[in-house]
Amino acid sequence: MSATSRLRPSLGYGLGLRTAHYQALLDERPKLDWLEVLSENYMVEGGKPLYFLDRIRAHYPLVMHGVSLSIGSSDPLNQDYLRQLKQLAARIEPRWISDHLCWTGVQHKNMHDLFPLPYTEEALRHVVARIRAVQDFLGQRILIENVSSYLTYTASDMSEWEFLRAVSEQADCLLLVDINNIYVSACNHNFDPLTYLDALPAGRVQQLHLAGHSMNGAMIIDTHDAPVIDPVWELYAEALRRFGQVSTLIERDDNIPELPELMDELAHARAIAESVHAASSAATRRLA
Repeated sequence: MSATSRLRPSLGYGLGLRTAHYQALLDERPKLDWLEVLSENYMVEGGKPLYFLDRIRAHYPLVMHGVSLSIGSSDPLNQDYLRQLKQLAARIEPRWISDHLCWTGVQHKNMHDLFPLPYTEEALRHVVARIRAVQDFLGQRILIENVSSYLTYTASDMSEWEFLRAVSEQADCLLLVDINNIYVSACNHNFDPLTYLDALPAGRVQQLHLAGHSMNGAMIIDTHDAPVIDPVWELYAEALRRFGQVSTLIERDDNIPELPELMDELAHARAIAESVHAASSAATRRLA
């Protein structure tokens, strides 16, 4: 079976589920295609988050997105975390589960940040084995997301995009490609983001993320607190030309606006995608 045949059909255009929008989603039922939930927010026994999640999932397809798997850590995999993750998945039946290509702590201390890895053969073997173990435990393939970064390791002997491709192929996992993270890292480390996109295996790209960021002097910080900027929209269009129709999500984690503002931004993503796909279809017809 090829990697492409394992991809789920595109869900369309979605938003990250945030507390500020719980009631509006239930009262107004906006025409959203799907929602992404932060796994850790709902890995609890009960309470208001699960109450709303159970009601909202009756109206929208869901996917789960985690920030604490710490797939690159030298610590053993957290079995308690994995059990809770699997329990939540059994409860809400997400279309897929994702997390980040990073480490978040050592010696069982979570520092609640997404730290990049050294891109070495040793790290590659380590991450591949851990992803395979997680997938075996969950009984499904997971999506691995590229992170934004603000430093590099002198020990690295391959590029980030070469490493990410190798991870996906050797672990037989799928990819969540964060377009903003590529842009942020490209600016911070002075590489061509198109080189990054060109290196990724299109048949493993299951989802795309779009977000805003902030400037901190000469460095760009991935803050998810602002609208998507034009260069990221342009990079998104380039990704669609390479990967085709891919489930697309806009993330906003701070300075969260009212739902209609995010819906307008999502409509812009849809318009870009429709334009790219129309141009691609026209080019195919001319060649036929």
